[in-house]
Amino acid sequence: MNPGRRREATPASVPAVQVGDALDVSGLPSYGFGTRSLMWWGNVGMCAIEGTAFGFMIVVYFYLRSLAQTWPAGGAAPDLLWGTINLGIILASAIPNYYCDRAAIDQDLKKVQLTLVLGTLCGVALCGLRWMEFTALNVRWDDSAYGSVIWMLLGLHTFNLVTDVADTMVLTAVMFKTPVEGKRYVDIAENSGYWVFIVLTWIPIYAVVYWAPRF
Repeated sequence: MNPGRRREATPASVPAVQVGDALDVSGLPSYGFGTRSLMWWGNVGMCAIEGTAFGFMIVVYFYLRSLAQTWPAGGAAPDLLWGTINLGIILASAIPNYYCDRAAIDQDLKKVQLTLVLGTLCGVALCGLRWMEFTALNVRWDDSAYGSVIWMLLGLHTFNLVTDVADTMVLTAVMFKTPVEGKRYVDIAENSGYWVFIVLTWIPIYAVVYWAPRF
């Protein structure tokens, strides 16, 4: 995700009113987008931790490869079909995700609902494809060090994928239950930010799992 590029916006609200010597802020919103949201900072921290874990696993992959006389060990390189289809769909999912983020900041309920549905459909399709990917790795997790490291890489990304798809489904249901609280738009925006992380991390993982064994 790229938190520095997110457009800041202030939700529509009643302005603060000067009452005597006191400033009445009861009409101001209790939530904000971007860096003004505690959830945004939590999201950034979680992405940093998980991104570091992915980085370590990629380093481990190439370290083990440097020690092995043959690579991949314990099986053939993974079949390209399902992983490549997954790559195409996950990149395409960034489009409705981007517009969902913009609609959430603008608090445009109809656009949020539409893009959430599209995002949910993409997510469910990706989960199904991920299942097919595991069947086409051509190695078990306990066959060799090679098998262990690619199952771990794919498994970590799958955990993030499944949990965010589940979160998106819950948010979709919430956004169709009116009236919608303003702070729910912040939830949508932060969920969109985390999906960017899932998309971006899949690109190097795809390259390592599917193409590194072929070179």
